[in-house]
Amino acid sequence: MMNFIFSFFNQAPIIIGLITMIGLIALKKSFSEILSGTLKTILGFIILSSGGGIIAGALCDSFIPAFESAFHMQGVMPTNEAVIGAAQTMFGSEMAIIMGMGFLINILLARISRFKYIFLTGHMVLFMSGLIAVILGTLGFSGTELIIIGSLLNGIIMILSPALVQPAMKKLTGSNDIAMGHYNGFNYMLSAWISKIVGNKEKSTEDIQVSEKWNFFRESTLTISIVMAFIFVVTYIFADPEVVNEIAGGDNVFIYAIIQGLTFGAGFVIVLQGVRMMLGEIIPAFKGISEKIVPNAIPAFDVPIIYPYAPNAVLIGFIASTIGALVMMFLCPLFGLPVILLGDGVFFVGAGAGVLANKTGGLRGTVISGFVNGVLLTLLPALMLPMMASIGFVGATFGDTDFAIVGIILGLLGKTFGKLGIYGLIIVLLLIVFIPSLFKKKTVNEE
Repeated sequence: MMNFIFSFFNQAPIIIGLITMIGLIALKKSFSEILSGTLKTILGFIILSSGGGIIAGALCDSFIPAFESAFHMQGVMPTNEAVIGAAQTMFGSEMAIIMGMGFLINILLARISRFKYIFLTGHMVLFMSGLIAVILGTLGFSGTELIIIGSLLNGIIMILSPALVQPAMKKLTGSNDIAMGHYNGFNYMLSAWISKIVGNKEKSTEDIQVSEKWNFFRESTLTISIVMAFIFVVTYIFADPEVVNEIAGGDNVFIYAIIQGLTFGAGFVIVLQGVRMMLGEIIPAFKGISEKIVPNAIPAFDVPIIYPYAPNAVLIGFIASTIGALVMMFLCPLFGLPVILLGDGVFFVGAGAGVLANKTGGLRGTVISGFVNGVLLTLLPALMLPMMASIGFVGATFGDTDFAIVGIILGLLGKTFGKLGIYGLIIVLLLIVFIPSLFKKKTVNEE
């Protein structure tokens, strides 16, 4: 049974397809429309995930090893999957239940509070469930107590993380139809805020002027492909020949580098197609859910959902975040911190932060906030690493900032105040969720 629950909630396409089906049924659509909408949503999500996998593969398998060789960097690669793989052997059953019950608590809180977000990024929920289970387990929680406290924390975080980003999301999309379901909410919120202060939204990344002879650069997907191919080639030039030859698997190194850069661009195109296909079905379906189950429900999706809004900002945000991460990477030893190497999150998070920052502060804001975003993507996992080592995960840390923040807070409260600190945290978080309901007539996400 536990294996079924774990497998079900770990399959985001199934969850999203099921939600679409429920919404279409609530809208009293025909069998044909229900089947078509459900399958299109599932296929759209699978297409989106496939594109993300292509991008991650190009970065993790081909770029990052060459980059480390070129700059002679040694350190810890932040990898969510590695930590969770180990966590499953320790708290597999607890993780499954915390994941499933957390999702139900998310729906309940959306129903009774003024935060209407339903978190739909399954792998993120899985990672958070594992993090919570491991930390609570090392603090002395077990059995029913572990499951209840873990599920409450999971469900509350699922509704608060999108809330942090929604003001920026509303500015970007012009509505409350979608929210951000990606556990880098702190970074996204901060990037939009910094960009608003230091930037100029009148000069957008999407308004960059291109000469007629370079007209092909006006196509964003071509721009991303060409720039990434260039970055790959330059990195391979400076990397150890033995390393890049091994990566290329006997192929010509430069040809291989170009193909990998273009593969990155192809992954981006696939992501955009998946986004369009999925949104076209699930947003209308959510109206049915809003009417019957959770009034004014807002689906929270993974970060690629916002890439189509500002494709140039995707690239600029990524590059600025990479520079920030590199600077912090070299500074970490000076502060006595472990070196955190570049992970694929630098692209996904940097791109998303760039899109949101561009809306509030244009090109200048995107560059500056992107740099800060990269610094945080390196600094926070570095700060979390000693805590992970203290609970048995030596040389392993999460790559997303919300995981680091949650992990550090839980660890500090637990070690300082014991279980009482965790219970106190839950009370504070519940107050944050329900106090706006007491004093505001409008929903929080409508403001």
